[in-house]
Amino acid sequence: MMWGNGFMNGWGPGTGIGGMFMMLLFWGLIIAGLVWLYRLFMKSDRTEFIDSRETPLDILKKRYARGEINKDDFERMKKDLES
Repeated sequence: MMWGNGFMNGWGPGTGIGGMFMMLLFWGLIIAGLVWLYRLFMKSDRTEFIDSRETPLDILKKRYARGEINKDDFERMKKDLES
């Protein structure tokens, strides 16, 4: 025998197992969204950390490759770094 409109049998939204499933889904989506936002904002920090492990010689080579300094400046600065 059914009571009411049939949603009182434990599978409706807000009762029994159905309500528990909806609550788990809701909190799972909230947590997944927070994790996604955290990773999104921390991504820029990770790239800066990775770049900070470059040696001064690596940076000097990049500047020379981009044309910011000429060969004489590169050689002079390289000697300064090696001493």
